[in-house]
Amino acid sequence: MSAVLGALVPVFLVIALGAALKRGLLPEASHWIALERLTYFVLFPALLVVSIATADLGEVAVMEVSTALLGAIGLTGLLITLARHPICRAFHLPGPSYTSVFQGALRWNTYIALAVSGSLAGPKGLAVAAVGLAVMIPVLNTLSVIVLARHGENGGTSNRLLLLQIVRNPFIWSCAAGALINALNLPIPPVLMTFGDILGRSSLALGLLVVGAGLRLGDLRRPRAATWFTCVIKLALLPAIAVTIGFVLGLREVDLLIVAVGASVPSAPNGYVLARQMGGDAPLLAEILTVQTLLAAVTMPLVIATVALL
Repeated sequence: MSAVLGALVPVFLVIALGAALKRGLLPEASHWIALERLTYFVLFPALLVVSIATADLGEVAVMEVSTALLGAIGLTGLLITLARHPICRAFHLPGPSYTSVFQGALRWNTYIALAVSGSLAGPKGLAVAAVGLAVMIPVLNTLSVIVLARHGENGGTSNRLLLLQIVRNPFIWSCAAGALINALNLPIPPVLMTFGDILGRSSLALGLLVVGAGLRLGDLRRPRAATWFTCVIKLALLPAIAVTIGFVLGLREVDLLIVAVGASVPSAPNGYVLARQMGGDAPLLAEILTVQTLLAAVTMPLVIATVALL
């Protein structure tokens, strides 16, 4: 447990620093919007390309890790989709609010996942995490765009505009580029890889700071029932499904540990940007992100410590 806390505490300290900076040194919202856009469109895509392109997958159970993560996403997403009407009736949610529950229950915070994976398991952990990046990010972003296009305030988006939203998503094409470079062993000039690596490394710190700055602590006074429901799905059900599938498939040690990390992190702050762009309920998603991020400081150590005993 001490090793788990040693890996998690620095990550959450950076998030806390972001919250403090937002309320002290950098109170202007425009500052954080600029950092968010820089991270979203430049720094984080560079991290994805370099992490996936340079990952040594020789010792990673790629198919099993991919199946565990995508299987958990598929089963949970199917459950939320089939139960959309009961969920909306139970929590009095209009379509845009349902999209926030969907995103909050499925997406993963890659900043936290990468930081914790590297701290817990070093290069091997980052290699396993790179597999998660390559398979989960395109799927999750595509699903989120489709759900927002159908149930957001701008519902009824044409197939052409829907395809354009997917193609323009920087996370999807950066994952595709990194996977292509890795699979084909394309010769990329070292100077370009170093350039991308510098950009990518900066994205982790800035991304965690932006997560902290985006916390809406005022929402903690009375979180909505839909928020608690989403937290249970994301922080308990999803990791339980992913770890169970991985264990049944024979994953152990670092492979299973990083599957647990990827499944148990809170939802992605980038979903908030997407919700604002496509007519989702951004305030509800901000509340979900805030509560999940704080709860994850407790739930992630429990999930990781449990997996370490398997």
